[in-house]
Amino acid sequence: MAAACRVRLDVGEFSLHPAEPDRDTDALHTWMNDPEVARFWEMPWPRDPIAGYLCRQRDSAHSTPYVGFLDGVAMSYWELYRADLDPLARHYPARHGDAGVHLLLGPPGYRGRGLGVGMLRAVSSWQLDIDPAATRVVAEPDVRNARSIRAFERAGFRRSAEIDLPDKHAALMIRDREGS
Repeated sequence: MAAACRVRLDVGEFSLHPAEPDRDTDALHTWMNDPEVARFWEMPWPRDPIAGYLCRQRDSAHSTPYVGFLDGVAMSYWELYRADLDPLARHYPARHGDAGVHLLLGPPGYRGRGLGVGMLRAVSSWQLDIDPAATRVVAEPDVRNARSIRAFERAGFRRSAEIDLPDKHAALMIRDREGS
């Protein structure tokens, strides 16, 4: 299992691996059914629909699902995507090449410890490194998710606007490439 992104953080080695439905569905099902995650992701589904969702993400033309590991333990789920090709682009002034990020920290023991900040910084830097056409990374956490918004801000994103999406009222968070 080759890592797509690997970085040493203060808390250990963090790596992203492309999600594999056979390997990752059980973990994702557990995480999505945790009340704190379900509150914002709104996917407290049975196992089979979660597996189908993960397969659709894997097969997407503009989005790639990843599982994040800290010191070899699966602990987060990420969707990295081309925001300018996503339906999101209809709700903000998208630029060609905009990258996007969705994430969740799975097991409760990984939440509320500030881990997301270093991971967000590393992953968004990696997104900009692998795509020279991208000048920024965007995210759209639910405005009620103060913890997530704080993590994005501490990771170098700025709160650009609030936007109404079909399924939530969101904070549009943007991290610009340095010097762009």
